[in-house]
Amino acid sequence: MEIRRVGPDDVSLVLAAGDLFDGPAHEGASRRFLGSPDHHLLLALDAGRPVGFVSGVELTHPDKGTEMFLYELSVDERFRRRGVGRALVSALAELARGRGCYGMWVLTDDDNPAAVRAYTAAGGTPENLTRLIAWTL
Repeated sequence: MEIRRVGPDDVSLVLAAGDLFDGPAHEGASRRFLGSPDHHLLLALDAGRPVGFVSGVELTHPDKGTEMFLYELSVDERFRRRGVGRALVSALAELARGRGCYGMWVLTDDDNPAAVRAYTAAGGTPENLTRLIAWTL
């Protein structure tokens, strides 16, 4: 298995990974995401075929510096429980370190034990959240 950071020239590879996303990847949105220097997409490839991905977005604030938001993690069901998720999360954390991020964080639901296992296996520490407030625009 290979973990590959994809860039603007890899849109076709992202589109080929469509089964891993919540819905089909859109070419325009993929180009925009991959074209932004602080947006990151890493693919797990098995014999050149996408079997998992993790995406991250750098967030910078004037008084805090830059941190990595782990936006989404997905692993093909046939490749779960084989360390693919942990490898993807660890690779994103390493990328974040290399880019000078002071930390990395993710939100997940307690009723998603696979995600909780992958994140903690990759070195994450669960923290108590008091409330998530969201806007649908």
